[in-house]
Amino acid sequence: MKFWDSSAVIPLIVSDAGTPRLEKLLAADAAMWVWWASRVECVSALARLERERSLPSAHMILALRKLDRLSASWREILPEPSLRRRAERLLRLHALRAADALQLAAALAACRDDPAQLAFVCADRRLSEAASREGFQVLP
Repeated sequence: MKFWDSSAVIPLIVSDAGTPRLEKLLAADAAMWVWWASRVECVSALARLERERSLPSAHMILALRKLDRLSASWREILPEPSLRRRAERLLRLHALRAADALQLAAALAACRDDPAQLAFVCADRRLSEAASREGFQVLP
């Protein structure tokens, strides 16, 4: 099982250069942990692509269906006070945005603060670096 940041989920929905590698990771282990708000982050990213006209409106409907299929089977780390405390600690240690700190805090919650037990799948450089410093194996 792996923790998937929304930056790694989007290429599973809308093809880009990283899609084949991420699809292989998912095929090898379809069990996904995600943060509770990852779906919202994915819809935000897809809507931005649609506004920028990188994703035609007709393809947006298909993308949302793909997101529905993915999210139907993933496991979510729910919001709770301990997650917020973890995220606040991470913000003081790493140069992260708030949502990224919550992503990383959720990954730590998923592995019960033992990052050696869970790979972290991420396409965001800054978040990947912080996850690596926290002890996660960062993929791809």
